Amino acid sequence: MADTATRGATSTSRGSRPAFRTAGRARPGTAAQRDSKGYFRLFTWPALLMYTLGFLGPSMYGVVISFAKWSGPGSPVTWVGWRNYVRVFRDDTVRQAFWNTAVIVLVGGAAVFALAFLAMAVLRDMRGRAFVRAALYLPSIISMIAIGTSLGFLLNPGGVVNRVLGLIGLESLQQTWLDPQHIFGCIVVGVVWMGSGFYIVLLMTAVDAIPKHLYEEAQLTGLTRMQQFRWITLPLSRDMIAIAAVLWTANSLRTFDIVIGFVGTAGTPSVNSRTYAVQQWLSAGHTTGGGAPELGYASAMATLLTVLTVALVVLVRRLGRSERLEIS
Repeated sequence: MADTATRGATSTSRGSRPAFRTAGRARPGTAAQRDSKGYFRLFTWPALLMYTLGFLGPSMYGVVISFAKWSGPGSPVTWVGWRNYVRVFRDDTVRQAFWNTAVIVLVGGAAVFALAFLAMAVLRDMRGRAFVRAALYLPSIISMIAIGTSLGFLLNPGGVVNRVLGLIGLESLQQTWLDPQHIFGCIVVGVVWMGSGFYIVLLMTAVDAIPKHLYEEAQLTGLTRMQQFRWITLPLSRDMIAIAAVLWTANSLRTFDIVIGFVGTAGTPSVNSRTYAVQQWLSAGHTTGGGAPELGYASAMATLLTVLTVALVVLVRRLGRSERLEIS
């Protein structure tokens, strides 16, 4: 009888405990939870609304228009299905522009990351490296159009480059740098010069995060500076290198401003100087010949570029994925 009463009291207390806990938790926390949710919605919904109206909405509208022939507001819309996409793949001018963009992504990227890796190896414990990094980063904050225009003035037939070559006795190297044969190489050099500083600073932040005692122990074991870079710096900076590669891929695929700067000084938008983004801009109606805008065709080009960018970014991220290293 006593055992039965004790069990009943125990079961009763156990059964009533969850209700007591629930009530005790709900009362003091309800107002705070409501306030936190209210602040979250207050700051989230305006951002989501602006993102939807300013990006998602126009992007989806562009995908829809890519299946039509359309010259802009006030003109009729003629649905053509996949013809715009088929035309993109058959257009020789678009293929040349895409090849130019691929050269910037691959060749320019190789040059940029070579300079960044060199800086990671050389500037690691260099005195005054903060000043050097700031000087290297400076071109990255200048407008791309300004860089293209300035380089165009420097490289014109009577510009500073040809004059300096003449003064030092290298007249044989003087060129008409802005002609269709040489202008794209000058554009690639400008892109590398402008972008390398940002990626040097980005990768140097990964070097700064590596514990110094690892390098000290490596020096005691007799590892050279290049061996330290190979076995310490690169493995521990792999995640940041992957992020930098993603940023370079996404940004270089949209190369536009610097080309417009060069083209403005050269006077004619030659096919050899166009990137994919410039060709898309021209197809949207910004032509010197006064032709009708082809917004549907330009939207198809933009849609393909978006798909390609996402695919390459995912590929680069997977190639750069690595296991996290624990450092003691």
